[in-house]
Amino acid sequence: MALLQNQKKERAMTDILIRGGTVVDGTGAPSYAADVRVKDGLIAEIAPGLAPAEGERIVDAAGCVVSPGFIEPHTHMDAVMWWQPSLDPLPGYGVSTVVIGNCGFTAAPVHKDPEVRMEMVKIFSFFEEVAEKPFVEMLPWDWNSWPEYRASVEANCKTSTNIAGYAGHIAMRLAVMGMEAWERAATAQEIQKMCDMLQDAIDAGALGMSSNLMDHDSKDRPVPSLVADDAEWAGLIGVLARNPGSQLQVILDTFFKLKAPEQMERLGNLCRDRGVRVQMAGAGGLLHFQDSIRDKMWEISAQQKAEGLDFWPSFAHVPPTTALNFFSSSSFAQANEYVWHEVVQAPTEEEKLALLKDENFRARARDSWDNKAFKQSLVANPHMMLLLDSETGVGPLGLNLKELAEQTGQHPSDALADWVIANGVQSIVNRVPHPMHFDKTVELMKTSQTVANISDAGAHGQMLCGGGENILLLTHYLRNKELTLEEAIHVQTGKQAEHFNFDDRGVLKPGYRADIAVFNLDEIEARPLRRAFDVPDGNGGFTWRFSRDAAPMRLTLVNGVPTFENGAFTGELPGQFIGPVIRKVETAAA
Repeated sequence: MALLQNQKKERAMTDILIRGGTVVDGTGAPSYAADVRVKDGLIAEIAPGLAPAEGERIVDAAGCVVSPGFIEPHTHMDAVMWWQPSLDPLPGYGVSTVVIGNCGFTAAPVHKDPEVRMEMVKIFSFFEEVAEKPFVEMLPWDWNSWPEYRASVEANCKTSTNIAGYAGHIAMRLAVMGMEAWERAATAQEIQKMCDMLQDAIDAGALGMSSNLMDHDSKDRPVPSLVADDAEWAGLIGVLARNPGSQLQVILDTFFKLKAPEQMERLGNLCRDRGVRVQMAGAGGLLHFQDSIRDKMWEISAQQKAEGLDFWPSFAHVPPTTALNFFSSSSFAQANEYVWHEVVQAPTEEEKLALLKDENFRARARDSWDNKAFKQSLVANPHMMLLLDSETGVGPLGLNLKELAEQTGQHPSDALADWVIANGVQSIVNRVPHPMHFDKTVELMKTSQTVANISDAGAHGQMLCGGGENILLLTHYLRNKELTLEEAIHVQTGKQAEHFNFDDRGVLKPGYRADIAVFNLDEIEARPLRRAFDVPDGNGGFTWRFSRDAAPMRLTLVNGVPTFENGAFTGELPGQFIGPVIRKVETAAA
């Protein structure tokens, strides 16, 4: 054990010369042949033919690309990072920085009342499908404010990547208003308390504030940020305006009630002449079921850009491809199908099966399926529900639910109930990927003021694995000649660093942090999903999540320390909590 620790320490502290590679520096500039010297965690030199220094370790990068480490701009690792510090599979995909606290879902600030704190945990666990028991038990919860949270993370939560995070609007509302955050507008005094919390968070290194204009919870309640009025929004945006370099991240309703266009206009009115950077998740309007609002969203986005608003649409380059399970999935509830969600909420397999056999449940489920489920949702499109993954193997397998219902002469809800009874509640229903506007996706990636590579990594562990989807930019999009190598790297390195106002990473440049990925384009691939049984279940055992094998990288460096090498995670946890460059200005009170 002592020898292993010494070897790890030696590897972590060694200066490195990466020789003979093709440097793609993350700025979008043309690639060039050069060596890269790493010393004391920083990039020391970049030039051809660098001579090795004494004691320096040599990495042969012949035939390889040498790029900045990749930035994951939209993750939900807030809970996962406490029990899975490797952040698997990210090291094997060259990731050096992740952004947490998106969509208003954050672990701080929190109310002093444990019951109200649990409300935040329940919201996060439901929407992001993160196990609730380990979330409660494996975090120390030795904070109330965001600065206290950051201090605890730095002291107690070492990770393989750098971490940057927002203060969540939902969390701040609950911390100030308690349970009334669900029900009413904030008073002027409460708004001021939220503004003070946000300022404290920014002073402690938060990226700014994240918020949510889309979600309803398992009881069909609008999340607390949807209850906020314009006075509250204006106050919080005023804090961001006084702190250039901070930003607002917000998820728009492009999935459920499709209110994104009016939300974009509302944000435009609130931010006009304020100089606030806003990242709008979903504003790309790239999925075909969003076509009813697509043109309006694109029109508003173009107008806001022409006005000079610092608004950045954020989007995924992969269509949503998820699996639906009967233990943790939010898919039914988020489809407005709350009767089937009762099956997910039933605590035991026996109770789930009893519901599925109950005629009253079946009647209610048919009615809800036909009359309440959102028309763009999964349950309203049974042809997109693939029956492939059976616990018992009884089948039938290889059909979609529409085909099964037609073969059996049943309503799709009844057909699914019978299939689950026969195949077991541990079975999974896979979803056909949503059709996507790929041409527009490529256009957005090439456009300034956009944030690509939204992945949701760390969330929905039994539905998808967002971690590793970044590699498609270097395989699918590059091989199809939709992006150049320089563009594919720029959108997940330098462009991200510019957006988040990171001034010391995201680009290969002397003096910058040595966050570096080395890979051979002929070796990397988008690896298939596999089950990893490493998630604490809160009962002394483990449950599973989707992961994938490494791309792989030849080498991933984070702050000059190898986190992935020789085909495997090294065990090193050199990540740091990082923040944006903030420039204080004095302005009139909001």
